Amino acid sequence: MARPTLASLATELGVSRQTISNALNAPDRVRPATLKRVLDAIEAAGYRPSAAARQLRTRRSMNLGMRLLPATDGINGSILDRFLHALTESAQAAGYRLTLFCADTDDDEVRQYEQLLHVAGLDGFVLTSSRRDDVRTRWLQEHGTPFAIFGRPWGELQRDGSARHPWVDIDGAAGTAEAVTHLVRQGHSRIGFLGWHDGGPVGDDRRAGWEHAMRASGLSEHISRLRISTPDTIAGGVSGGRKLIERDATAIVCASDSLAIGALESLRELRPRLFLPGQPAGPGLRAAVVGFDDTPVAAALGLSSVAQPVEDAARHIVRLLTYELAGYPAAGTMPDESLLLTPHVVERVPLPLAPPA
Repeated sequence: MARPTLASLATELGVSRQTISNALNAPDRVRPATLKRVLDAIEAAGYRPSAAARQLRTRRSMNLGMRLLPATDGINGSILDRFLHALTESAQAAGYRLTLFCADTDDDEVRQYEQLLHVAGLDGFVLTSSRRDDVRTRWLQEHGTPFAIFGRPWGELQRDGSARHPWVDIDGAAGTAEAVTHLVRQGHSRIGFLGWHDGGPVGDDRRAGWEHAMRASGLSEHISRLRISTPDTIAGGVSGGRKLIERDATAIVCASDSLAIGALESLRELRPRLFLPGQPAGPGLRAAVVGFDDTPVAAALGLSSVAQPVEDAARHIVRLLTYELAGYPAAGTMPDESLLLTPHVVERVPLPLAPPA
């Protein structure tokens, strides 16, 4: 059986080829009854429009670019892995492909933008890890290139409070605040925070959520004493956890799962009895650690952690970009250009370890 074409479908249905094209690319221009008849016929025939022809017609490559960040410790990097998978899946469903590239610095990333736009004709870019005074967003705006960013435009809001560009982010402050509330419900009052050095605005946001929840819970006297910064590694979590335990913290909220794994190890090392049945830290109280990112390692260790809805973030970024690239009037309902998603605490009980002999 010959493969159906736009011309053969038009002849079969008694409509023009333009009507078939409009049904696929601008359905608002086709009467509802005709649109249904055309789409039903397209599905029944298994017709697939030519990507090359569509690119010539729209002058778009149907391709989006994203910088692939280097792997860190193999723990926190799983968040971007999930984001990338959901982004690729959503882009593919929308008829787009994703081009990944590497860059050592933000300036290198900008140079890659210029090359990819010139050589590969990419339609737009997905950015991650936003920062204050971002050279990447500034360059893309100056060159009129569509983009959306996974991260807030820190310090780049307009006077009316709106963003200068589309973005999606996770409310880290809400996540650490929920972690504090969760621990207070368990009976804890000496709740420490373990953040990372050079955490940037993301780290500041997570620390701010802990501070706000501590004040709201009437625990503000502990804020200055139970706040530690350390490198974002398991070793950093161990050393930071030890310092907080020495300051009598019975629970620790961490800015990442790497830090939480180290903090958990320090608690087991210095206070192993707190993890043994029947020997709590106080009446009904057991030492606790809450991480951030809900990585597979945290789940395997039975570590409570703040889960980020990164798949929702990826899907919304694709909606933002495809809406702009399709042309605002013909693209349907405009998605929110600024979206802050709320994470939630996944509660687990770490496996008890026997104290050292």
